[in-house]
Amino acid sequence: MNPIVVVVHGGGASSISKDRKERVRQGILRAASVGYNILKQGGSAVDAVEGAVAVLEDDPDFNAGCGSVLNENGEVEMDASIMNGKDLSAGAVSAVRCIANPIKLARLVMDKTPHCFLTDQGAAKFAAANGVPTIPGQQLVTERSKKRLEKEKLEKDAQKADCEKNLGTVGAVAVDCQGNVAYATSTGGIVNKMLGRVGDTPCIGSGGYADNDIGAVSTTGHGESILKVNLARLALFHVEQGKSLEEAADASLCHMKSKVKGVGGIIMVNKAGEWAVKWTSTSMPWAAAKDGKLHSGIDFGDTSITDLS
Repeated sequence: MNPIVVVVHGGGASSISKDRKERVRQGILRAASVGYNILKQGGSAVDAVEGAVAVLEDDPDFNAGCGSVLNENGEVEMDASIMNGKDLSAGAVSAVRCIANPIKLARLVMDKTPHCFLTDQGAAKFAAANGVPTIPGQQLVTERSKKRLEKEKLEKDAQKADCEKNLGTVGAVAVDCQGNVAYATSTGGIVNKMLGRVGDTPCIGSGGYADNDIGAVSTTGHGESILKVNLARLALFHVEQGKSLEEAADASLCHMKSKVKGVGGIIMVNKAGEWAVKWTSTSMPWAAAKDGKLHSGIDFGDTSITDLS
């Protein structure tokens, strides 16, 4: 039996206000616990990452699902992807509206179509055909998102968009008792984005990647930067070259920073049950569950370990 592990992230962040910090911490711990329990009950790595990410999509404190940031028209457009390291099957959706859990739709694309990626109206039509319920778009819009859009529109006139501000994504990686790895990543994108803008999150190899022979990665950060360096696959390339997960995550994040001045974060696992969490943004909420223990943190140097109930 392989060691079971799940690691989740709540997105790179410039800084998290004191009043949100505890809510964010609890959200990330909840997601990791849900993913770990799925594995403990014999569920697959794919089930675990989908379950963990759905928890974060349902939490208004994260930029995915009902906490998604708003585009230039004040609307929510979401992206998500998922991948099974056992056979490299993958599913992704982009520019999705009026759906509570884009990650579940990405899973359906993977399981029920010959394709990897559906977008916009095609994704909506596929969702309807598969009985995925739609919800009013306004239900996904929070007061916090409205305020962030207003602030961004005011600031955008004054200065160039700041890469560090727009880093919210949620993601999970896992290894199950069969030694299969998987990743899932989901996001609302960046504040005040152009209509139809798609970042790294649904792009296999950038927003995440999973291959049993190497490991699984989910990324977060400035989407355009991540796309330019293919961050997830780059991290796994370093693993193939003999680096440890931590070294690989460091090397790929450093490359992105030096080449395109992009900051972000990476979570990784391999089938041996090793895991790593690294980021170059100011902070990144994360949690990892393994051997009945829950490790978590938000800022550099603030790791806590508790027993899983």
